[in-house]
Formats: sequence, structure tokens, C-alpha cells
Amino acid sequence: MICFADYHTHTYYSHGKGSVRDNIAAAARVGLEEVAISDHGPNHLFGFGMKSLMVLERIRADIAAARAEFPQVKCLVSIEANIISTAGDLDLPPEKAHLVDLVQAGLHASVRLASWGDFRRMYGWHYLGKLWDPWSKRSRFYNTEAVVNAIYKNRIHIITHPGHRFNVDTRAVARACRERGTAMEINCGHDHTTVEYLRIAADEGVQFVIGSDAHSPERVGDLAKGIRLAQAAGLSVKQIMNARAL
Repeated sequence: MICFADYHTHTYYSHGKGSVRDNIAAAARVGLEEVAISDHGPNHLFGFGMKSLMVLERIRADIAAARAEFPQVKCLVSIEANIISTAGDLDLPPEKAHLVDLVQAGLHASVRLASWGDFRRMYGWHYLGKLWDPWSKRSRFYNTEAVVNAIYKNRIHIITHPGHRFNVDTRAVARACRERGTAMEINCGHDHTTVEYLRIAADEGVQFVIGSDAHSPERVGDLAKGIRLAQAAGLSVKQIMNARAL
């Protein structure tokens, strides 16, 4: 099994270290056919997110400038949008979805949420849940509600690192993803993904995408960890949207 694309890469427009061109050059160097620039959405605080959605237009211009130099790599404008409410709102509103080619979304800490009530439900219970198991179950309920509602409310192509930091009901998320044609990411930048998680999600018929979550050009296309996990879980290339057989 090999991966021909890496759809989860960041640049200095959010929390990454390299430029758009650097990531495209890295993709070309490791033989990728496709790469996406997927910087964090603007509600991500403390400099982790892009300054505004208008940055997406600059990213598209940077891609156009690099196209002649790296014609072998198809590059997409993407975003790692933040889920900002239990109702499933994103910091990429539907009327701005035309700014990107690929919508990715996930739960993150240090995000400006839609309301105080969302802060209490999503962050309050999250941190209280570390102290007492019943509170952890309440946190899991609200986290799952936020992700599932986001999947149904928006056109999301990929849910990024589900279960990282914020506990979710894998089966419920996978079921929603299958019904909406949304892929679940096998993230190579974090250590939360397990073979059991992949098998539970696969039982629901969901599709997967392996992503590097690269925050530097050196990690673009670093997908070996995800491939090993997928193979250990018994996934076929037909179940992974950016993979093919050797």
C-alpha cells in the first residue's frame, strides 16, 4: 500500500513553519501526486489559526505561482476548520465554503467558540472530565454531538484526528461520516489512533484518509505510520481514499 496524496499540511499562514511553495516542493520531492494546504481556521487562538478567511485567497495565489515550477503535483486549497459549537458550526461558514477546494474540520483546544454555552459544554465538561468519570461521559456526549452535527450541517470532506484530546463516540461519528460521504482521518502527527478505533469505524462502512498533519515541510508526505496502522487493522486500499496498492 502506498499513499499518493497528503491532504493535511500546514504553513506559516497558521501554525506551520514553511511556505506554501515549501510544502509543494516537499510533496514533489517525495513523489506525491497531490497535496493540500490546510491551515487552521481563524477561530484558533494564540496565533494557531490564520488571521482571517481572506488568507485563503493568498494561499490560492501562492499555489498558482508555484504551479509552473511543480506541474507534477496537484495542489488544493483546504482548511482545517474548527468545530465551534455543539450545533455543529464551523469557523468556515457555508457561504465561505467556495474559498476552498477541500473542507476538513475537527475539535481543538484554545478555540473561540460560538457562545458561552458552547464553552461550558465543550471545554467545561472536557476539563472536568479529567477529574471524575461521570463528567468524562458528559464530555464525550457533547464532543460527539458537536462532531456529528457538524458533519450533517456542513459539507465536510475529512474529519481530522477524531478522538485526539476530545473523546468521541467513534461508532456514532463513523456512522454520520458514512451517511454524508465524509472520510475519517488516520492522523500521523498524533499517537491517539489505535487499531481498535480503526476497526470500529470500519465496521460502520466509513472511508479513511491518511494525513501527515505536517507542521513543517520536512514532514509533508510522512504517512508511513498511518499505513502501518491501516494494515494492522486489516483495511484495504479501497477503504483509504488516498491510497493504492503497490
